Amino acid sequence: MNFFARMSPLRAVRDLRLFLAQRQPYELVFLLISILVTGVILIGFVKDSHIEKEYRPKIIYVQQWRLDRTDAEIRAQQAIDGPIKQKAIDVERKRREARQAQFKRIDDKLNQWGL
Repeated sequence: MNFFARMSPLRAVRDLRLFLAQRQPYELVFLLISILVTGVILIGFVKDSHIEKEYRPKIIYVQQWRLDRTDAEIRAQQAIDGPIKQKAIDVERKRREARQAQFKRIDDKLNQWGL
């Protein structure tokens, strides 16, 4: 702990001012430019590190049905499950079409640039 007792923020600021006062103006300009470039690169990494959550469909591994179900019970269950399944299919189709439209816009822009 004796090591940290000798450290003072006030002395550190004074030391920094003394160091910067002895520098030439062009050295300070290059210092600021290097800090700015490094900051831009770090901000770019932080912004680029955002990853969207991958879409994973709900997987149903096993559905157990009674062996003695009647046809009427089967049709009733299909009537219940049909709209739910269709809604999931529609949501997936809209998501796929939106993604396709994004790629289409990117492809059109690249074609405009001749790439």
